[in-house]
Amino acid sequence: MARRRSRKRPYGQEHPELDIERARGGRYVEEGHDGTWTVQRVRSAQKSYTCPGCHQVIGPGTAHVVAIAQDTFFGAQAEIEDRRHWHSACWSARGRRR
Repeated sequence: MARRRSRKRPYGQEHPELDIERARGGRYVEEGHDGTWTVQRVRSAQKSYTCPGCHQVIGPGTAHVVAIAQDTFFGAQAEIEDRRHWHSACWSARGRRR
């Protein structure tokens, strides 16, 4: 019977550098005229959402942005419940509107 090779890093080898973007799950914080947001780009919608920027439907399978306002008075759970799904272009254009 053949022995399986170990997938562990050899003892003397350097640790690989931590990929911060991967560790955060692709999330980042963005400051705008309308507050502070935690933003994550999503490759594919699981269901239909209405974009607050253009009020059009984001259909299943469509890449888009999920934005969570950080400056709510009701805590972290309220922030998650108030998350919004935006078309990527609508999210980018939002910064130019005032």
